[in-house]
Amino acid sequence: MIKHIQPFPVQEQASVLERLVSLQKQFKDVHLNTLFADDPARFSLFSVEHDQIVLDFSKHRVDQNILKALVELADAQSLGRWIKTLFSSEQINYTEQRAAMHWALRLPRDSAFQSEITAQVHAQLDRMYALVEKIHAGQYRGATGEVIQDVVNIGVGGSDLGPLMVTHALSDFKVSTVKPLAVHFVSTMDGSQLSDLLHQLRPETTLFIISSKSFGTIDTLSNAQTVRQWLEKALGSNDKILKNHFIGVSTKPEKMTEWGIAADKQLQLWDWVGGRYSLWSCIGLPIALTIGVAGFKQLLAGAHAIDQHFQNASFHQNIPVLMGLLGAWNNNFLDIQTHAVLPYDGRLKYFAAYLQQLEMESNGKSIQRNGDKVDTATCPIVWGEVGPNAQHAFYQLLHQGTHSVSCDFIAPVKRYNGNQFTYVENADALVEQHHLALSNCLAQSRLLAFGNQALAVDELQDLPAYKQYSGNQPSSTILLKELNPYSLGMLIAMYEHKVFVQSVLWNINPFDQWGVEKGKEIANQLLPILNREQDDISKFDVSTQGLLKIILDKSIN
Repeated sequence: MIKHIQPFPVQEQASVLERLVSLQKQFKDVHLNTLFADDPARFSLFSVEHDQIVLDFSKHRVDQNILKALVELADAQSLGRWIKTLFSSEQINYTEQRAAMHWALRLPRDSAFQSEITAQVHAQLDRMYALVEKIHAGQYRGATGEVIQDVVNIGVGGSDLGPLMVTHALSDFKVSTVKPLAVHFVSTMDGSQLSDLLHQLRPETTLFIISSKSFGTIDTLSNAQTVRQWLEKALGSNDKILKNHFIGVSTKPEKMTEWGIAADKQLQLWDWVGGRYSLWSCIGLPIALTIGVAGFKQLLAGAHAIDQHFQNASFHQNIPVLMGLLGAWNNNFLDIQTHAVLPYDGRLKYFAAYLQQLEMESNGKSIQRNGDKVDTATCPIVWGEVGPNAQHAFYQLLHQGTHSVSCDFIAPVKRYNGNQFTYVENADALVEQHHLALSNCLAQSRLLAFGNQALAVDELQDLPAYKQYSGNQPSSTILLKELNPYSLGMLIAMYEHKVFVQSVLWNINPFDQWGVEKGKEIANQLLPILNREQDDISKFDVSTQGLLKIILDKSIN
């Protein structure tokens, strides 16, 4: 069980921290305008290109001395040894006595590394691929013999956010099927999504995926029970409904069997796969149904490419390491406690929501691995929106507000001019629209960084205060050659490993989520009251008692 890897001697850590504090004081009033004016080669020094991705971090408030000190901090915290431990079967998630081997989900079939686990992973992926091909070929049929044309993924958290985000992001790569196939997502426990969706679907041609790592998540099972009743009302109660209209994905085959899911419709996970890291597994079935088996394999290949880069590149050229170090510099030394994710591509609509779970559920911790309270800030608040919408929503705050915010701008270089768009009659007009998005992406990062200096000279004459811009808001720009399954796999894995880097710097465990579990337990105390199975509310606080009385009273009327 790995709780702690011995870092460098305390005095060496203290020396690095003192140097960073000293550099922070020197940089307190240094503007990005000055940094760029002093170093014409700044972009080449503070950007990294790897495979299909470019990271430009030149608009961060760092210089070579700061970058060197941040790398020394990573060394002092034994980041190299922690990376080796991550890529092993050791129980790095010590509070749950589990490994964290999501990277094993994307190992190539012929990998000699962790060969036994690789064989298990690919056995389950092969089962998933067979189901995908059967559905695509129109050979998977419902209880009445009709071809499946709608698939509904029922899950929550990692079983929803990841597949939903990727499926939407890769909508351009949707494969053709014998009959049109639509993939839908349901996650809310209040039934609103499900109610709206069921009115649009035919029971005879609808397949449901129940995705739950524990197969005990009440949100998911409540929705699953509702659709089961919907099917039985329309088609009658018989074994064919359970056999032909449900696929389960879980670590608990016995629970799937008990619920009624046929053994040949069960896809399995392992307890070393965290929910927010699970889209690479059979939890990704909706992704594979959308982009096909070949597309899903490319998604895995892109993530594996970053796994290799993360393990082998020097820290100065290591994209996830640099992202993690820059985030810690902003958070812990520049006191920037909030981070905006701003993709300039509508297909990445759900990317910020996905990263909210990945980052804040992982690193929203205040207890170190040794049991002590942290003595510094950990995860910033992560938020964001697709750039063009965001410009008309909250960029006012970014440009002229009182908050310091760091940003990630994300955009593909090419769109509408690849092979998959040859059928589009007005492709030239769409390419121009993409260039419009790119121009806005670059312009916004310029204005955030340079403020008034980004304006034309004639604009600066007699400029009133309310039209001026301070700038000096740090940002990264991440360019993808194009948004495809491979590059998206790379992008997601970059952020996964960034999160791990920061957990090492803060000496916290990024793989548990005890803060999520307790709220669910307390909800179970309240549910019998709302269902009128119990009536004693005296054990609750006066606020909850008051709210319960109102809800119970109003529900009668």
